[in-house]
Amino acid sequence: MNFDLHVHSDISDGTQPPAEVVASAKRVGLQGMALTDHDTTAGWGEAVRAAQEHQILVIPGMEITTLTEDRISVHLLSYLHDPAHPGLSAAIRGARQGRQQRARTMVERLAEDFPITWKDVQAQVSDGATIGRPHLADALVAAGVVVDRQEAFDRLLHRGSPYYVSQENILPTEAIRLVTAAGGVPVIAHAMASSRGRTVSREQLEEMIEAGLAGVEVWHRDNPEDGRQMLLELARRHNLLTTGSSDYHGAGKPNLLGENTTDLHTVEQILERATGSTPAGALPLH
Repeated sequence: MNFDLHVHSDISDGTQPPAEVVASAKRVGLQGMALTDHDTTAGWGEAVRAAQEHQILVIPGMEITTLTEDRISVHLLSYLHDPAHPGLSAAIRGARQGRQQRARTMVERLAEDFPITWKDVQAQVSDGATIGRPHLADALVAAGVVVDRQEAFDRLLHRGSPYYVSQENILPTEAIRLVTAAGGVPVIAHAMASSRGRTVSREQLEEMIEAGLAGVEVWHRDNPEDGRQMLLELARRHNLLTTGSSDYHGAGKPNLLGENTTDLHTVEQILERATGSTPAGALPLH
């Protein structure tokens, strides 16, 4: 029984609509998946309807962008929270506004050297989708500046680039408390992904656990082996959930749907702990 608990659609920076993502998950043999678009729940309805059609379990979720006090980016996966919770909703609205302002500023910088406008970027964003750097990458591809998203990130959109703009976000501990208050289950994503930039320390992870962190995403392609072992040791010591996921974005990244998965027992624990919303489709029998 395999479940992929970190999947994106074109509601954020994936390339497939939620229903197509669900159909793809069924096609590759998954028993279930979590839709975790960035800072939005707008794809939940479509994914839930597709779950019924394809007889697959879909866990509504979200990936929340946070920032530590020493400015390390931390992504928090929230499963089955209440999307109408006032505190969490306000934080997510702020995050979406921050994403748009950051993208505008990056476009202004890029436009000094390349033929790209804000209108070009908007043309790459699905209705109601959360804007992000991948949409800037798609606009650069459309303008002929680069051949694909990967080149755009490697050359122009990485953290060390002169075009890069950091985004102000809430603290991970604050996000964890808000997700918990909204009845969700908070799990930190790819915490040891050093290829993406600086990673949090053990002490910072301990602070997140004290704030209510429920689990760690261990099996992710960007977590190196020593990082996985550290996360597993931390999980054993604090009785945390351990998950595996693809971080699938469709054609936007090389990550393959179901390349890392989570077992049924862990999924059942997530479902038991969540009180904010309910999954769609049927949970497979043991």
